[in-house]
Amino acid sequence: MFNLTEKDLILRILGCGDGPAAFNATLTKRGGSVVSVDPVYIFDTAQIRGRIAETYETVMAQMHKNQGDFVWENIQSVEQLGTIRMSAMEGFLADFDTGKQQGRYVAGELPSLPFESGQFDIALSSHFLFLYSAHLSAEFHIQALQEMLRVAHEVRVFPLLALDGMPSLHLKVANDYFSARSFSVDTMRVPYEFQRGGNEMLVIKPV
Repeated sequence: MFNLTEKDLILRILGCGDGPAAFNATLTKRGGSVVSVDPVYIFDTAQIRGRIAETYETVMAQMHKNQGDFVWENIQSVEQLGTIRMSAMEGFLADFDTGKQQGRYVAGELPSLPFESGQFDIALSSHFLFLYSAHLSAEFHIQALQEMLRVAHEVRVFPLLALDGMPSLHLKVANDYFSARSFSVDTMRVPYEFQRGGNEMLVIKPV
């Protein structure tokens, strides 16, 4: 979804709002440098496992109800999606204690990150910014993107659709704001699409 190349994967990567996902564990095993930040990391492994169990059936029920909003090609059914997601979460849970001790999982949240300026090469935001446009204001998005650009030399955000499947109304605001402030702002097609129409990411970096 972020069109990460082999060259990208050897850079210092920050994942914002990563939650209980396996990207950090997987990239670390490959020898990569990655830090994930999310408010859920304030909890311990058992507490996070409990939260996953509590919400799993609700999430799967919503997927069944709205499955027409998704592209069922690489993932062919809601049941297969559930299996894949649980496998990813188990990978995260198995890595969480070690990763937290190593500083790879940090409790925190946008729009204020507990990192030094320029500490990372790329900052990623997956399924948070723009997706929750009905809940988070345009001002919040600007502040969050500014903070990501403070700690990283490049920002990538995916997807650019809101929860209703329509392009986020905050996208033009962000484009105009950063384009007027000496940043390169590009919308790029990526080779990943699960939410129907959600196959673009926003890339922001200094000119």
